[in-house]
Amino acid sequence: MKTITGFLKKELMLTVSAAAAIAALFITPPSTQLLRDIDWHTLGTLLMMLCVLEGFKQENVLMPIVRFASGLKRMTALSLFFIFGVFFTSMFVTNDVSLMIFVPLTIITFRGGGKEKYILPVISMENIAAIRGSLLMPFGSPQNLFLYSRSGMSAGDFILLMLPLCAMSAVLLVIFVLFLYRRDLKEEITVDPEKLSTELSPEGRIKRIAYLVLFGLIIFTIVSRTEYWYIAVAAVILVIAAVDRRLFLKVDYVLLFTFFFFFIFSSSITANESIAGFFSKAVAGREYWWAIGLSQVISNVPASIVLYPFSQNFAGLIYGADTAGLCSLIGSLASVINYRIYVREYPGRGKSFIKTFTLVSWAFFAIVVVPGFLLSSAG
Repeated sequence: MKTITGFLKKELMLTVSAAAAIAALFITPPSTQLLRDIDWHTLGTLLMMLCVLEGFKQENVLMPIVRFASGLKRMTALSLFFIFGVFFTSMFVTNDVSLMIFVPLTIITFRGGGKEKYILPVISMENIAAIRGSLLMPFGSPQNLFLYSRSGMSAGDFILLMLPLCAMSAVLLVIFVLFLYRRDLKEEITVDPEKLSTELSPEGRIKRIAYLVLFGLIIFTIVSRTEYWYIAVAAVILVIAAVDRRLFLKVDYVLLFTFFFFFIFSSSITANESIAGFFSKAVAGREYWWAIGLSQVISNVPASIVLYPFSQNFAGLIYGADTAGLCSLIGSLASVINYRIYVREYPGRGKSFIKTFTLVSWAFFAIVVVPGFLLSSAG
């Protein structure tokens, strides 16, 4: 019992989603229509992504790029490398995975170079980079994946819609880094390359090739909107079972089940005429602010699922969901992951993380929130 209670406390978002799904079933009794309303396509795609990205992590597929970092001698260059490493990789491997890759490396590198005082502000900017970089691609974040699959947009139109936010965020991140090192833009750092383990094991070559091929298959499945997506899901499962079936035991299924429960919740309340009527009147025309506000309560992924059926302005909804993570830890699951990585390295310093994270993120949020709203209204 203690084990179950501990797990539920640790995975709070899963607990909330399960409780919401159970409560919703009392509002609208379960039915076959409810099962049909669940977005199995999105769940299948998410399962593929979770499996392959776990393979990337286990086999250090992206680690060779870190070799470049050990040759950078200035803090501005090194910080920009890590921050924009997160920014660009988040577009393809999702924001949470990019943080899992780069935040530990940032901590190790800065600690090895005697620059620990910069760790918190830099990983806070990496958090912003993950949130704002991932918004460019349909598969950059779970909420993008869901909203893109429902929108009917082409991948090109989606990227064009998100490009202004992404470009603006990239410029702001550079300005933030320059402000951090404003007292000495040429401040140096010396890091022992041996402290960064970037070698790839020869025996893992077949697995790495398999995961890269499967990743290409997933991207094709998402962009092409093929109706045979379930064949791709089966292919991913079969290939992984052949090259490393133990990988299935390491996949983080919490996000998948969180999605599943919130799909049940969303379908149930949508089926209730009174609740649906309230949301239809309240949300329409205010999608941007509803997405930001509701995300602070249940995070941006479930907020996107709940609000989508009542939205008329797609740009407002997705801009709001992708801006919500700048307000608080709960606004984005990626922020929670970043927090957990830091406190694992520095136990008892959670308050310091929240203080710095809030200061940096709110400064960024204050600059982008109004332009985001104006762009969403124009869209």
